[in-house]
Amino acid sequence: MTNLRYDLLAIDIDGTLADRRGKVSVRNIEAIHKARQAGFVVLLCTGRNYAESVFAARAVGAVHPMVTAGGSMVVAPDTGKTLHRFAMRVPIVQGVVDVLNNRGHAALVLKDRQVSGFDYLVVRGEAGHRLHPVTEWWLDHMELTFREVATLAEDEHPEWTVRVGACGPSSFTIPLRDEIDELMGESITLHSFPAVTSREQANGFDGEFHILEAFDSMTSKWAGIGWVCQELGIDPARTVAIGDQINDLSMIRGAGLGVAMDNAIQEVHELASRVTLDHNESGVAHAIDNVLRGDW
Repeated sequence: MTNLRYDLLAIDIDGTLADRRGKVSVRNIEAIHKARQAGFVVLLCTGRNYAESVFAARAVGAVHPMVTAGGSMVVAPDTGKTLHRFAMRVPIVQGVVDVLNNRGHAALVLKDRQVSGFDYLVVRGEAGHRLHPVTEWWLDHMELTFREVATLAEDEHPEWTVRVGACGPSSFTIPLRDEIDELMGESITLHSFPAVTSREQANGFDGEFHILEAFDSMTSKWAGIGWVCQELGIDPARTVAIGDQINDLSMIRGAGLGVAMDNAIQEVHELASRVTLDHNESGVAHAIDNVLRGDW
């Protein structure tokens, strides 16, 4: 353990570690190496699954577990091997899928690839609903594996679902979020936030693209971090969390030190004890430098 106030750094990827181009700066990479040399455990904590986030793990030479898929999975950084999962109960999965299908949208069901052999189950419904073109682009761009079915009755691994989601204009996803929230209540955790997309994909569509994600009620990035802390014998109070978005709120709230990116949403700013530079200005490195000096 370190001789400083903290032992563990939990770092979000999109909007935090990565800049607007999706790249990890040399300064951020060097800062993370310095933190590990000082004895810190460094966790990448992301809404992406392993296949979608492995680029960041490779960029920083990650050696500690990754908290992925919004906290629903804890995986090995080199192989993606599942160390822990927070699976969704089957009736909850069915309820969310039904809402999406009934509103004319295919459901994107994230699986534990170690068990299912693929990343996503695309549930199109009896009417054969399609995914939004932005989601189709993402699956192709990330070279993700998926299987298409009409209904969940064709799901061969119903017990290994960790997330159900959709992507589309915020005018579509926000009403869906409200409907699912009213139907499911405290049985699920819901997130809705801007999606990562390409300029070409955004052309021709009005409004901001949002991701809608539903998880088991026990799932959060902080829950994933807590599991790692327990495994490694780290006091959760001796943790630092750095993030920018709605799915970072749990770890910003729970960590011993919560750090907001300058580009973070207002809710993150309100919870955080400190604010670092923008993600385009290597804000992660700025935060790590302050922690290592003992200024934070």
